[in-house]
Amino acid sequence: MITGVLSPEELTQKAFERTNFGKVDAVIVVVYLLLSLCIGLMVKRYAGSMENYIGAGRKIGPWLGVATMTGTELGLVTVMYSAQKGFTGGFAAFHIAVIAGVATLFVGLTGFIVGPLRRMKVLTIPEYYETRFNKPIRVLGGILLVFAGVLNMGLFLKVGSMFIVGVTGIASDGEALKWVMVGLLVLVLIYTTLGGMISVILTDYVQFVVLSFGLLIGTGLAVWKLGWSKIFDGTRQVLGESGFDPTIAEGGFGWSYVFWMIITAGLIGSAVWPTAVSRALTMESEKAVRKQYCWSSISFAVRFLFPYFWGICALVFIHFHPIGQDMKLLFFPVDESVEPLSNLYAMPMVMARILPPVLLGIVTAGMIAAFMSTHDSYFLTWSSVITQDIVAPLRKKEFSTKARVRLTRFCIVLMGGYVLYWSVFYQGREDIWDYMAVTGGIYFTGAFVVLMLGVYWKRTSSLGALLGLCSGLLMLFGLEPIQKAVGLKYQDEQGEWIEILSSPQIGLITVGIAIVLTVLGSLIRPDKPKEVKA
Repeated sequence: MITGVLSPEELTQKAFERTNFGKVDAVIVVVYLLLSLCIGLMVKRYAGSMENYIGAGRKIGPWLGVATMTGTELGLVTVMYSAQKGFTGGFAAFHIAVIAGVATLFVGLTGFIVGPLRRMKVLTIPEYYETRFNKPIRVLGGILLVFAGVLNMGLFLKVGSMFIVGVTGIASDGEALKWVMVGLLVLVLIYTTLGGMISVILTDYVQFVVLSFGLLIGTGLAVWKLGWSKIFDGTRQVLGESGFDPTIAEGGFGWSYVFWMIITAGLIGSAVWPTAVSRALTMESEKAVRKQYCWSSISFAVRFLFPYFWGICALVFIHFHPIGQDMKLLFFPVDESVEPLSNLYAMPMVMARILPPVLLGIVTAGMIAAFMSTHDSYFLTWSSVITQDIVAPLRKKEFSTKARVRLTRFCIVLMGGYVLYWSVFYQGREDIWDYMAVTGGIYFTGAFVVLMLGVYWKRTSSLGALLGLCSGLLMLFGLEPIQKAVGLKYQDEQGEWIEILSSPQIGLITVGIAIVLTVLGSLIRPDKPKEVKA
């Protein structure tokens, strides 16, 4: 009856307004944000040196390390893209969580890559490139890392703002979303530029406690509202067997996707990705690093499992729960000419109806904290790479500590402007997780090969490292706009999209090419014995 009177835009607004988020919840969120700012101000005086600013003085113990690593990796963008995967892939998405947990445990037990890096006492991965190879490789590695890393986090701001819009019921028009993005960005920039890694670790710890509580309570309420049988039966009814079997390509995964996840969510996510490795490099000892990774293997799996489950619950709620039927028309419109609402809104909108007031405010505060903990770590990581691994090696004159910290802070602000711009500009429609795997792959496909061979194969040379790192640029062909531009993805006569090579397939091919080129380059032109410093 309503659909005959209201326009799609009015229906959308009505659906957003049906939230339990009230004034008390808003107060809880504001108080928490003010607390974060206070932390940044209080620790500013301890961030005077680069070792303190980007490495927290290398005095982080294993238990705080576990909490802060989880806090960084369990960011709001993680919750959102994981919920999106659960919404579109069902229980089949759980294979990513299993892979992440097992791979992190493997790194903890063996010290794979991170152990040797900690023994060398480097602050960043590109610093290892100079120690093992030469200064130009360090600069190249730093440039590729920053390019891929900043591109990788380009949609974080938009995704986090979409969560707030969905939970609070703020007007869903583009202008409201932009203002939310600006507000969140300013908050993160203030306390990250002030406190550096110390403020990052402290806020990560607080966020870890708050969000862990929220995840458990929210999951319990979702199960209570829907019931276990309805969650499983509903998933099967909507998604079929592909909602449970990740090897079925028609469900959005398939074998190539699974193998790609072993590399990305598994080995690279724990042993190569700089925001995780940066925690290892702040640990007090290699023994503490391994202990941290062993225990973090649980949180690395859980950080995916809970949001996947929330996305599944959102799918079932929208399809089968009485108070979710108005949202079904938005996400699954009957009229094919109507553009469906982005499925990124599904989880926060359902959460806003399931969670009661006060609890909704606490969970929302935890989510915003998760948003900040991810942004601060990423901003600090990429900006410190620019300072330590690009600018400093290229300078002939001495680069003072104050100048390094000042440049790092300037780069953080500059990156904030880029993230705001890219969140508005980028028009690709791939899932956020897949976008991140592709953009991150520009760096980590080559870096993974170069790090692995550089650490464990003494014959790896500077030419091999150069070729291996540059191979990662092939991952640009995994981005949807570029795929369409070069013909790797096109529409047939019936309007169906045909994909010649999927992003996971491009990723696997890129890793293979990086291995071949690194080995060939090393054999063709070995480094002289005196140049090998490992």
